[in-house]
Amino acid sequence: RVGAVAAPSQRRALGALFLVLGCAFAGIAYAAATARVWVVAVAAAVLAVWLLGFAARGLRRTAG
Repeated sequence: RVGAVAAPSQRRALGALFLVLGCAFAGIAYAAATARVWVVAVAAAVLAVWLLGFAARGLRRTAG
């Protein structure tokens, strides 16, 4: 294939992207909790945990 990206490289790039997005949502959750806007804080925290789970899977080293 022309221009194909290797799977491990793409997996790490997606992991890094999800890590940045997860940290951003964690920051939003913290700011919303500080402002006592609980609906936004809970929603952002849930999204942060979800994205950080994807990041952990994407950045985990594969054996082999």
